[in-house]
Amino acid sequence: QVHLAESGGGLVQPGGSLRLSCAASGADWYAIGWPRQAPGKRREAVSCISNRDGNTYYVDSVKGRFTISRDRAKNMVYLQMNSLQPEDPAVYYCATDAVGYCRPDRLYEYGFWGQGTQVTVSS
Repeated sequence: QVHLAESGGGLVQPGGSLRLSCAASGADWYAIGWPRQAPGKRREAVSCISNRDGNTYYVDSVKGRFTISRDRAKNMVYLQMNSLQPEDPAVYYCATDAVGYCRPDRLYEYGFWGQGTQVTVSS
């Protein structure tokens, strides 16, 4: 049984940093993604890390600012977010479609989601 739980969201000033954490039990064999959804916008795949080879995906708008990582011993996946911008606020989710590689264009097939954590960027 897959269970995902995010933490680490909050309020940060523009240019600041946050680290999101995802406790991912039962998901050892799966790629884990970080989609986000802002009010009035489509849900967007922000980043993903695959199972075995550690391949990663980033949406263009966060490349060079966000870093995804995985600690298998702790069943944790992290999203380090630096240089946060006004376009980054959203609810960030930890999610998986129960396959071993990233499929960021198939969020509609992601069957396991955490409860989400709010990220707010404001001065």
